[in-house]
Amino acid sequence: MGLNDRVIALREKRLKKNGVAVPDKLQGVTKEKIEEVLVKLDLGDKKDMVDAVFALIDNETENLYTTAPEGAKFCEGASTARVACHIGILQRGQGKIDREGRDHWIKPLRELGAIEAITLYEGQFIPGHLPKNPNCCYRLESEFVSILKAPDGQWQRMLSEWFKRDAIRGRRQFQAEAAELARESVENGHSDLIAASRDIYSKRFLPGYHVIYIDDGDGDRISEKERETLGEAGIDITLEDAMPDVLLWNPDTDWLWVIEAVTSDGEVDNHKVNQVQRLANRCGKAGVGFTTAYLTWKEAASRQGPHGNIAVGTYIWIQADPAKQLLVESYQ
Repeated sequence: MGLNDRVIALREKRLKKNGVAVPDKLQGVTKEKIEEVLVKLDLGDKKDMVDAVFALIDNETENLYTTAPEGAKFCEGASTARVACHIGILQRGQGKIDREGRDHWIKPLRELGAIEAITLYEGQFIPGHLPKNPNCCYRLESEFVSILKAPDGQWQRMLSEWFKRDAIRGRRQFQAEAAELARESVENGHSDLIAASRDIYSKRFLPGYHVIYIDDGDGDRISEKERETLGEAGIDITLEDAMPDVLLWNPDTDWLWVIEAVTSDGEVDNHKVNQVQRLANRCGKAGVGFTTAYLTWKEAASRQGPHGNIAVGTYIWIQADPAKQLLVESYQ
């Protein structure tokens, strides 16, 4: 009997005996809990991934390798084909899902260290994938399982510690936090991008800088409070000065930083650089840096495709891909 037929038979047997093919909880973990944890990794919107983790935590189903150790359970090692059968047949009552989708529901978690590679070799599961071995498979990393099983209030702390030990996981955490801020925002468009530039971008990429001015388009161009803050930074604004969407100052280095949030136009082009550089020179600042912020890669491409106007030596930041920034450099 082939793999698909064995899983179909198992499902029918369970339905006849228990009325359900898969319980709501495995090792005390629900799919809802898995999704809640994956959201913190910015991975919670992928149904197949949630179901893959649920399959890999299954300690009730017998292992589907006929040569697995006696009494071994599914969670101890499963190939992508076996996970695909668990998801499609056992959990959903349909056909095996396309195992080529593993790049979407195995690879991201493997890159984070939540899933580890193993091989069934001579009746035992051993670490790593052996070259050209047909029994290469996967299992959940033990610490990640502990996070999934931990109670509310505890798993969040455990996940935070897990994040800190890996740079890729740290970037995922940052992306998840950025996504959450975006979801919580009650504004849209330009105002939302300005807020993201202040609350997300500057806090990650501009340590030591303080916001001294924000152009939100409401009321007076510069409020009395902003004039006071600008004065403390040694900035004297005149009518000829072009003020950016966000202006920051680092008191330790006496550098300024400009962020332009672009939803229609207004990138940091050479004209903008020259204008702000004159302001910085007149006020005796040590230097000034620049960033153009876009909401999405698509919007960045739609602007830069026809215009290509961002000044060399400045940066680009994309709110939808917040864990990195790009430096614009020139061949000459």
